[in-house]
Amino acid sequence: MCGIVGYVGEKEAQKVLIDCLSKLEYRGYDSAGVALFEKDGIEVIKATGRLQVLADEIEKRTDLTATCGIGHTRWATHGAPSDVNSHPHSSERITLVHNGIIENYLKLKALLTEAGYSFQSETDTEVLVKLLDYNYDGDPLCTILKTLSQVRGSYGLAIMFQDYPDRIYSVRKESPLIVGYGEGENFLASDIPALLKYTRDYSILEEGEIAEITKEKIQFYNEFGNPIKKERLVADWDVEAAEKCGYAHFMLKEIHEQPKAMLQTISSRIEDGLPKLRLESMTTDYLRSLRRIHIVACATEMHAGMVGKTAIEKLCRVPVEVDIASEFRYRDPIIEKDELVIIISQSGETLDTLAALKLAKEKGAHTLAIVNVVGSSIARAADDVIYTYAGPEIAVASTKAYSVQLAVLYVFALRLALARGTKSEEEIRADVAELLRLPDLLEKVLESSDRIKYLASLFMNCDDLFYLGRGFDYALSLEGSLKLKEISYIHSEAYAAGELKHGTISLIVDGTPVIALATQDDVFEKTISNIKEVKSRGARVILFTKEGVSVPQDVADYIVTLPKYAELFMPMLTAVPLQLFAYYMAVLRGCDVDKPRNLAKSVTVE
Repeated sequence: MCGIVGYVGEKEAQKVLIDCLSKLEYRGYDSAGVALFEKDGIEVIKATGRLQVLADEIEKRTDLTATCGIGHTRWATHGAPSDVNSHPHSSERITLVHNGIIENYLKLKALLTEAGYSFQSETDTEVLVKLLDYNYDGDPLCTILKTLSQVRGSYGLAIMFQDYPDRIYSVRKESPLIVGYGEGENFLASDIPALLKYTRDYSILEEGEIAEITKEKIQFYNEFGNPIKKERLVADWDVEAAEKCGYAHFMLKEIHEQPKAMLQTISSRIEDGLPKLRLESMTTDYLRSLRRIHIVACATEMHAGMVGKTAIEKLCRVPVEVDIASEFRYRDPIIEKDELVIIISQSGETLDTLAALKLAKEKGAHTLAIVNVVGSSIARAADDVIYTYAGPEIAVASTKAYSVQLAVLYVFALRLALARGTKSEEEIRADVAELLRLPDLLEKVLESSDRIKYLASLFMNCDDLFYLGRGFDYALSLEGSLKLKEISYIHSEAYAAGELKHGTISLIVDGTPVIALATQDDVFEKTISNIKEVKSRGARVILFTKEGVSVPQDVADYIVTLPKYAELFMPMLTAVPLQLFAYYMAVLRGCDVDKPRNLAKSVTVE
């Protein structure tokens, strides 16, 4: 959840750290801070609020000369946002930053208090730095190993020891960290975008591994303190992908990047007009043998899973269950060894989703991960992985990552249908050809942005808003509602349209805003009937539907038509105007679109 960076080299450390943190602020923006190895020792500078507050404070300092330091941007868990609760935290001899949660910190705090330590903050992190100090014997590596043997929880740590200037130690458990290689300089970060400006060469820290970083080299150790060698990787994301490139917000840029991302994701899994998973284990025989599929994810990814469920069941006649990851792991799910568990995560680091993956493997199921980040924890833990090609997604509210997840699920469904013979090869080729039309159609949808902005201006002052749909459209309603809530702070709910009469309609009064989705032919008339029910009770309705359909008069106040497209694939078109509507509502209300309050991009704590 929080963002961590580190730098050792010849440059001005504070400038590098602030620059790197600016690419990680999506991971948390309650406070920020840096620790610098200055000539008189470690100096800590931190501030509550956005990173810019810290940057302004550092800009005033003309006396800073450090070429080594660590930085942190915080999403608060233990302790409210404040200067005293901000990272870095220090003892007399040690300073660190932390992402994660120390579960037994209260017990450790009691032990340390009895030993004479005092505490200024409410954080679990201060307990950790004091425990390191308590165990310190002059050997950083031994001290880290001893301390972590006493700790229960999750952590990504960057640690500086007063006695070892120009050196950073790092260790992880259930919290992502990478190291970056430079010439006469080396780096540490929570995520790849932080380092793209400086290097593309990196290694991933695995569970329990420790990195000792100096400007000359990076030495790795395993969980027992033995030296190890690490694979060196190369990031294929470009620098521009992590910049706004003239757009007002990252979210708007990422919405407009969807045609390209869709083309790259879909075309990479198509060969000779047919879907290809390019996974050795996903043979035709294996796909034919599947009796049940489980899709497990959180939030937006779970909504993608709901679309995937409907597509797979329609095309392949295989039962699919969709679970929220945080619920899946605690309900003792029934999973058989001949079943497939699909895990969806943009970052590949979401803790609840990773835990669900591990549980599925313990139960003997085959696991398939759909992730965006190469080498992420979920990607490495799964039996198979399909990468999406969204590139870095910086805005907290997911847009393009969601869309490419849908694309992968459709390709999977088509391949499964081909293997099981539920659709002929000729039919699959026709579906693939239709799927490849998507990028051009998305460009047409994006051309209607001004229309969506106008509609947002009419509804921007509402306090409550409802989304309605059936089938695919219900899954899209859930996602559209979530986007609106995330970034505009408008109370919004999504309902299956057929459930209106079972209670929800009591909430409809004169002027209530309703967004209705009706893109599915088989339930079109039913959905229109439901819309009439809310309209008759005074609702103001925006209807999203397809070109060429006959919409009765007085059903909706405003109609947004989408290009004609195969009904099966309509969710990938429908998502875009819903994203734009949420975006413009937030902008017009003066909200911070890319950094909505209380949210962070990658949720690495429970």
